[in-house]
Amino acid sequence: MEIKLKFGIDKLLFGMKQKDVEAIYGRPSKQYIDEEENVVYVYDEHKMRLTFYDEEELRLGYITSIHHNLELFGQKIIGQKWKDVKVLFSNNKMTQYETEIVDGTENYFFEDNWIFVNVDYNEVFKIEIGAVFNNSDEFDWKF
Repeated sequence: MEIKLKFGIDKLLFGMKQKDVEAIYGRPSKQYIDEEENVVYVYDEHKMRLTFYDEEELRLGYITSIHHNLELFGQKIIGQKWKDVKVLFSNNKMTQYETEIVDGTENYFFEDNWIFVNVDYNEVFKIEIGAVFNNSDEFDWKF
């Protein structure tokens, strides 16, 4: 499952509607409405949570995953040491990031590509990726 920065993961593209996602992965294992009235699909088998933004006509805008087959730049990253993933990012010109520590979990945010790398016990355990904005400060939908 390849992470395509600014586009999505695997066959999922930012901007898809629920019916488009269901055509690829079928019905979600469960779904719910979050605190911002967004629709969230949970796919247990793919270990992904997909957020469809309420204020954007329910377009796919955010993906969270812990799937062990997630790849970025041709390398698996879930379960890898942060220092190794950091080198991978650096080798691909991704050196600017913000760091936040919450309850011992380190979160690294690369704003230019809207990707969060969540690290615990020095291992990457979760990736969060979102749709980016264009120069007009609007979402740059890929679908």
